[in-house]
Amino acid sequence: MRRAALMLVTGTLLASGHAGAQTYDPSYPVCMQIYGPVGYFDCRYTSLAQCRYLAVGRSASCVVNPYFAQGKPKAPRRSKRID
Repeated sequence: MRRAALMLVTGTLLASGHAGAQTYDPSYPVCMQIYGPVGYFDCRYTSLAQCRYLAVGRSASCVVNPYFAQGKPKAPRRSKRID
């Protein structure tokens, strides 16, 4: 019985697809996409100008981070009602 359960779990794990990791760091608004045999995103830039300056001479481009965690919008203030 244990062997059958172990085979079932192993088969399920092997049949499932690979999970993709998040490639963007939500802490910074701009990422540098580096091209090559092992391409990756380097998200640690505060502006496109800063990223472009550091990308000169490299096989890379700068992109706006679609997962940048901006501050939450403030809730509208409720006026106090005086009766």
